Amino acid sequence: MDRRTTPGNGRVAATYLRGRIKSKRFVDGVDRRISVPLADLLTAPGGSRLRQFQMGESVKSYESLNGWAFVQSGKDGYVGYIEDRSLAEHSEPTHWIAVPASHCYSAPDIRSPDVSWLGFGSLVTIVSFQSGFLETDEGHFLPERHLWPIGKRFADPVNAAQLHFGTPYLWGGNSIRGIDCSGLVQASLAAAGKRCPADSDMQEAELGHLLQPDTQPERGDLLFWHGHVAIAVDSETLIHANAHHMAVVYEPLAKTIRRIEAQGGGPVTSRRRLRRD
Repeated sequence: MDRRTTPGNGRVAATYLRGRIKSKRFVDGVDRRISVPLADLLTAPGGSRLRQFQMGESVKSYESLNGWAFVQSGKDGYVGYIEDRSLAEHSEPTHWIAVPASHCYSAPDIRSPDVSWLGFGSLVTIVSFQSGFLETDEGHFLPERHLWPIGKRFADPVNAAQLHFGTPYLWGGNSIRGIDCSGLVQASLAAAGKRCPADSDMQEAELGHLLQPDTQPERGDLLFWHGHVAIAVDSETLIHANAHHMAVVYEPLAKTIRRIEAQGGGPVTSRRRLRRD
C-alpha cells in the first residue's frame, strides 16, 4: 500500500484497513469540507506541505487531536494533517470558480467589502441569486459570471492549464496562487471533469495510455520525467510548472527535453495520451 493514500497513522486508521495494517483504533471517519480559501495538507502537525486544498473540497476526517485533523482527500485519496479550524460540516457544492480567481463580497454589490479570495476550481454551495451575484451558504456573494454549475466543465483540459500561465511555482501547490507540475495536471483535468492522482509518479502509472517514444505529440498529451510532468499544447510546445522558471510557462518541447537532461533530470520516461471523451 502507498503510504500517501493509506489512511492510518498508528493511533487511528480507516475501518476498511482492519486486518491489513496495525492500529490502536479503526474508525469510519467523518465527512468534512474545507472552509477556508486555501489550506495546506501536511506530513505531520506543523510539518512540511504535501499538497493543498481549496475551498469546498471534501475530506474524510479520521482523528482530531490538539487542533489538528488527520484526513484523507476525497479528490485523490491523499492523506495528511490539516488544521481543525480549516474544516466545517460537509455540504454538497453546487458551483465552482471557473475563472482564474474571484472575490467573495459581504453584499451583492461590487462596492461592498470583499471578505475572501477564491481561486480557480474552488467549490461553493449556492443558496440564492441576487442581481448578478450568487449567495453562498456562508452568506457571501460571488459574481455570477465567475461561477459554473458543478456539471459544467471545460471541454479541453489544456485550456484550463493555460489559465494558470504565469502562476508562481510552489512545491505541493494546488492553486492559482502557487502550483507545481502535478498540481497543474490535476487542476486541468479536474476542470474537465476527470479524476487525477496527486503526484506525477501516480499520474504516470494511471493516466491515459502509453505512446511510443517517437510518437508526434498531440494537444493534451502528457510527458513525464523522473519527478516531473508537462502538458503538450501542440506538437512543439509544452506548458508546465517548473522550478527552473519558478512559474507556469510555455516552453518548446525539444528545448525542454535538452534542458532537463542537461540539468540532471534525465530523459523523458514516458509519453501518455489521455482518452478523448
